[in-house]
Amino acid sequence: MQPRLTVLTLGVADLERAVAFYRDGLGWPTQGIVGADLPDGAVAFFNLQSGLKLALWPRRSIAADTGLAEQPASATELTLGHNVDSQAEVDAIMERAMRAGAAVVKPAGKTFYGGYAGYFQDPDGHVWEAVFNPDLRGLG
Repeated sequence: MQPRLTVLTLGVADLERAVAFYRDGLGWPTQGIVGADLPDGAVAFFNLQSGLKLALWPRRSIAADTGLAEQPASATELTLGHNVDSQAEVDAIMERAMRAGAAVVKPAGKTFYGGYAGYFQDPDGHVWEAVFNPDLRGLG
């Protein structure tokens, strides 16, 4: 099997608030909320890179679609890495995220592997790492 990740879906409590954070706060382009006329269909997509999309979908809709019971959110289940090409870019991302309403979990600083990184949480508690890793240049 060839692994192909094309959509990363984050469950959110308030779709409009989440869209505002990513679109208005972080400046990520989106067509906005689509499918609002369908039961449990309201979702928003953001184009990332190389065909990868970020989807924001209400947790209750994910539960309805999968048949699973809605679970409490857990910040330590997953982190998302936003790799960039410099320490200055990490600092800029952390500052922009804070202005957008993110909670800084760990301020940016030097890492054990020779890079530079910081962590923030979006309004739904998803943990993002803004990271400059000299060994992963070009992934940002």
